[in-house]
Amino acid sequence: MHIVIIGNGISGITAARHIRKKSDHRITVISAETDYFFSRTALMYVYMGHMKFEHTQPYENWFWEKNRIELVKNYVSEVNVQQKQIQFSDGKQMNYDKLIIATGSKPNKFGWPGQDLKGVQGMYSYQDLQGMETYSKDLKHAVIVGGGLIGVEMAEMFHSRHIPVTFLVREKSFWSGVLPAGESAIVNREIQSNGIDLRLNEELQEILPDANGRVKAIKTKSGEEIACQFVGLTAGVKPNIDFLKNTEIKKNRGVLVNHFLETSAQDVYAIGDCAEFTEALPGRKPVEQVWYTGRMHGETLAETICGKRTAYTPGPWFNSAKFFDIEYQTYGTVLSQNPEGQTSLYWEHQDGRKCIHIVYDKSNDVVKGINLFGIRHRHEVWDKWLKENKTLPYVLENLHEANFDPEMFDTYEKDVVNLYNQQNPNKPVKSKRKKRFLERLGF
Repeated sequence: MHIVIIGNGISGITAARHIRKKSDHRITVISAETDYFFSRTALMYVYMGHMKFEHTQPYENWFWEKNRIELVKNYVSEVNVQQKQIQFSDGKQMNYDKLIIATGSKPNKFGWPGQDLKGVQGMYSYQDLQGMETYSKDLKHAVIVGGGLIGVEMAEMFHSRHIPVTFLVREKSFWSGVLPAGESAIVNREIQSNGIDLRLNEELQEILPDANGRVKAIKTKSGEEIACQFVGLTAGVKPNIDFLKNTEIKKNRGVLVNHFLETSAQDVYAIGDCAEFTEALPGRKPVEQVWYTGRMHGETLAETICGKRTAYTPGPWFNSAKFFDIEYQTYGTVLSQNPEGQTSLYWEHQDGRKCIHIVYDKSNDVVKGINLFGIRHRHEVWDKWLKENKTLPYVLENLHEANFDPEMFDTYEKDVVNLYNQQNPNKPVKSKRKKRFLERLGF
């Protein structure tokens, strides 16, 4: 049986590796981006000089031939599901027995005048990294459009080379559609403290060209013109599925799949950023554009391909990121505004760079999720608590168990418990925090 995988990102490569572990099927991975798989999340560190591109490749080049995973560098222009055949842009064709679509995402464009000029791009692919390198050689000022994780990464990349940045965010506070007000304010301050010109409540109107077809300035909706030689489009991403527009495979924003990652076409599957669940799992979104979910998609689908039909059951949501020097973790469901029937315990450190925000049910105190800024907790602990529907008093009493490294870093469990007790004097809790290693030694 010939398994063809379109896309060599984390989803496609994970599927290929696990199919090979479980079978002797012929496997072909197709990508027009790079010869070999690389860690997409590490691209920013290549630009910042912390590593070389080859350091982002977790497997040696000989790995693929040794494991009989064929690699084809080409662009797929069309898929014929009736004939089980894919068409390449150079006219070549390839037949498959089972097809896995794992083509990831691409930056959103919203029809801005000038959005296709030289020096206007997103930051998603290896080619985007190359573009940033090329345009940075004579770059005096950059403008970033759209407030999300990729926008912050791009701002940090330019900041590392002392390139001035103006950051346009249409919301009244950074990522306010995702983060609650307290966390969003922390990010605002962190961005501004690094010298980034953060423009809230501001949108892009037009990108202006110079005589050579490169961006020379942008015009905002408020009428201001800002000179720049680079515009980063980071207003989100969308599934990269344009090549499927003439197929009968059902699509919405992404390729529609059931919980087994099966599409509407026989023997065709979709995983990763380009897949959209027809019915989202509880507490999760229909399109999951996160590294770890792509990996889990690949592992799950490999079971089905190899004869054990398996549903995707990821458990509670989690994610992590970094806003310049502030780490961010989220477990479970924490929305920008609490839904009816839920409330929060929000603690913020006096330095304004750390917080713990726990959301719980008003009726039974069952914890629904947590946001952490500047503090790191253990994933396995929060995953267990959320699956077991632990209550807020239980979590607070045992919060020390989640602390990632209490031996080396300050802990704030007592402060959080004290805040809860101030707000709930009739049902106080007591922290069971264990003594740290140095304390046990008498220091």
